[in-house]
Amino acid sequence: MGEFSRGGPTRRRILASGAAAAGLGLTGGGLLGARPALSAVEWKKHAGTSLEVNLIKGPRGDLLHRSAAEFTALTGIKVSSEVIPEQQQRQKIVIELTSGRPSFDVVHLSYHVQKRQFDKAGWLADLSGYVKDPNLTEPSLREADFSAAGLQYAKTPNGELRSLPMSVDYFILYWNKELFQKKNVAYPETFDDMMRAAETLTDPKAGTYGFVGRGLRNANMALWGAFFLAYGGRFLDDKGNLLIDGPEAVEATKLYQRLLTKTAPPGVVGFNWMESMAAFTQGRAAMWLDGVGWAPPLEDPNASRVVGKVGYAVVPKGPKDHAAATYGDGIGVAAASSKKEAGYLYCQWAVSKLMGGRLLQAGGGVPFRDSILNDAEVQQGVKMPREWLDSAIGSAKISKLGLPVVVPVAEFRDIVGSAVTATLSGADPATELKKAAEQYRPILERSEKA
Repeated sequence: MGEFSRGGPTRRRILASGAAAAGLGLTGGGLLGARPALSAVEWKKHAGTSLEVNLIKGPRGDLLHRSAAEFTALTGIKVSSEVIPEQQQRQKIVIELTSGRPSFDVVHLSYHVQKRQFDKAGWLADLSGYVKDPNLTEPSLREADFSAAGLQYAKTPNGELRSLPMSVDYFILYWNKELFQKKNVAYPETFDDMMRAAETLTDPKAGTYGFVGRGLRNANMALWGAFFLAYGGRFLDDKGNLLIDGPEAVEATKLYQRLLTKTAPPGVVGFNWMESMAAFTQGRAAMWLDGVGWAPPLEDPNASRVVGKVGYAVVPKGPKDHAAATYGDGIGVAAASSKKEAGYLYCQWAVSKLMGGRLLQAGGGVPFRDSILNDAEVQQGVKMPREWLDSAIGSAKISKLGLPVVVPVAEFRDIVGSAVTATLSGADPATELKKAAEQYRPILERSEKA
C-alpha cells in the first residue's frame, strides 16, 4: 500500500469498525415498533425440529447466528449454525452439495459467484409454493418487494424461486466533499464529468488524487463491471454467447485505463478494496467507486480521517446506461434436506423486516427488499448519514448484475481481470480483451456442456 497505509485503516481496524457497527441500532429507535406482522403464519408448525444452518462469516452471517435464539422463541425450532469465512465456506458447501448428503438444511450463498452453478446442479429447493402459502408466509413477503437484480439472482431461468435474496452490495460513488470544495469542482453527474473532475482534483505534489479503485487482477472485475454496464454492455447475449470484446467493453476499458493511470495513486495496479479504502479514508483520493457496504469505517474516527466529509451517491450516468453494478447474497434450503418447510421459515425470518432493518441500521448491509429500505421507522434508526441511505435506495432502482451468471466465474475474473490490469501498463484495451475472450470462450462452453 506504500504511503497510503501509514496511520490509516488496517484490516484489523476496518473489521473492528464493522463489528462495532453491527452492534448499533438493534435495540433502540426504529425497530422496536417495527417488528413484522408475523402472527398469521403457523410459526410453531415445526416446533421441536432442529435445523443445521451454514452461514458466511461477516455482518450478515454473524447477525443471524447471534439472533438464532429469537428464531427459536418464535418457532420452537432449534438452530445449530456454522459460520465460516467466505472462501472456505464456498468450497465446503460445494463439496457437500455435490455429495448429495449435505450436513446442513439451510445455506447462505454468494449469488455473484455461485448462482449459475447452483441452478445447473439443482442443489436448492423450489420455494415458490411456500411463498404463496398464507399459512407459511407473512403478507408483506412478496416477490415484487425485492429489487429486480435480487429476483434475477434468486430465480432460475424457468421462473422457480430457489432462494430468498438477503443482502445486496450496490456500487456507489464515495466522494470527499472537502477536496471538491477546495478546487471548486461540482459533483459529477455523468461518467465524462467524473473523468474531468478526477483530472482536476489530481495533485501529485500535494499527495492527492482524483480517483481510486480496484486495479488488482480478479478483484478489478467488480469495478470494471460498473464501467461496462455504463457503456450499455452485456456479458452474454440471449443465447449465452460471450460479449466482452465488443465496442462497449473496449470503451469501458479505455475509461478505466485513463482514470487509473492518470488520476489514481501510484501502485493502484495492486489495489484491492482495502488499499482503495486506505487511500480514501486518509484523504488522499477525492472519489472511490465501490460497494455500499464499505461505508461504516469511513465514519469511524478510529479508522478514518474523513469523518463528516464523505458524500455518498448513486453512480453517475454512463454514455449509454445508468446502472448500479450489483452483487449480493441469498439464503435457501438444500434440496436434499428433509426439513424444507422448517428451513423455509428460517429463510423467511432471515430476510424479514426485523432482521433486514437491523442489518441496515448497523450499516452492515443493505436488504434486497424495497419495503425495508423505504420504511420510515427503520430509516430513523440508521446510524449512517442520510446520503448513504439515499444512495442505496436510488441504486435499487437501477440495479444490474455486475458479473456474468456463469459457472466459471473465478476463471472469468482471472482471465478478463488480467487483460484489464495489463492496460494499466500501457497495453491496448481492444487487443487485450480480444485475447481474453478467445481464452475464456472455450472454458465457458465446456462448463455449459458439463
